[in-house]
Amino acid sequence: MDLSSSGWSGIGWQDWTKLDVIRARLDAGADPDSGPHVWESALQTAAREGSPEVVAELARRVTDVDAESDGRTALWDAVFENRPDNARALVAAGADPWRPMMSGWSPGRLNLVALHPGLFGTLPGSVGLSAEEAAEVAEARRLIASLGSWDDDGMSLACVAGIDAAEAARRLAAVPADEAEAEEIMEDPFSDMDASLALAGITDVPGGCVLSQVCGYALSVPGVGERLSAGTVCYSMFANPKSGNQGGVFRDGVTEDWDSHPGGGSVDSGMSALEILTTFLYQGHAVAYCCASAGLRLPDARAFTGTPDMWVRLPDGYWR
Repeated sequence: MDLSSSGWSGIGWQDWTKLDVIRARLDAGADPDSGPHVWESALQTAAREGSPEVVAELARRVTDVDAESDGRTALWDAVFENRPDNARALVAAGADPWRPMMSGWSPGRLNLVALHPGLFGTLPGSVGLSAEEAAEVAEARRLIASLGSWDDDGMSLACVAGIDAAEAARRLAAVPADEAEAEEIMEDPFSDMDASLALAGITDVPGGCVLSQVCGYALSVPGVGERLSAGTVCYSMFANPKSGNQGGVFRDGVTEDWDSHPGGGSVDSGMSALEILTTFLYQGHAVAYCCASAGLRLPDARAFTGTPDMWVRLPDGYWR
């Protein structure tokens, strides 16, 4: 598609809240059924980023308010992005909250686990959440609350299912670090980056163990994740201050996914129902996402913000 010919070229994200700007584009001939991106319509962009007034204006002009892109409608996007006013505007324009899509997550059903669960009234046929889905929702809310909020910029971590701290250290050929030495490094981790990158804390948690590094990327590299994941699964992440969270998934010694964006809220129509639910629940909570995906049920944030069960020094052969 030639975006310049659709009339939306040059529209910035902030413009989707300005009714006069969008209306002027439409009056000048901008196609309401296309948009600034080839993968979605203007209505879908506005549902995620715009104001309810802009959403209502576009909904009035499109051919089909329930047109789908990548398996979802504008109403689904409004629910997923927690934009209840935009969702109300779309329903008022005729959008169907119970239209089947996204592995069984219609906009209305997804809204059952959103911040405004009563947005669309009673679910037709009394079809609610399964026991497994309800448990996932409850655990997500508990885990996010238990971990709380803290600055993870510059941290790397690895969440490993089914093994304890001692086994994690053995798999990495890591050696115990002196606690006084560790505390000295932690006081000013930037003074000696080689020492910081070699230092990691390991903590036993329900379901497995967590490795954390307050300053450095070492725990997120494939050489670490592949060793830790033998016979199990490891979710790792580097909270890169420059480019955002960079994740990796390792299963039974093999890299399964690389350079992912944990907690980023990106979904597609090929994902399973559970994957969509997990992504929705942990938007903006990258650390909790890694823990939950590895099946770890941390009672608090000590594994990341407190004193670990053990300090170790990592050999440098597979992370430099």
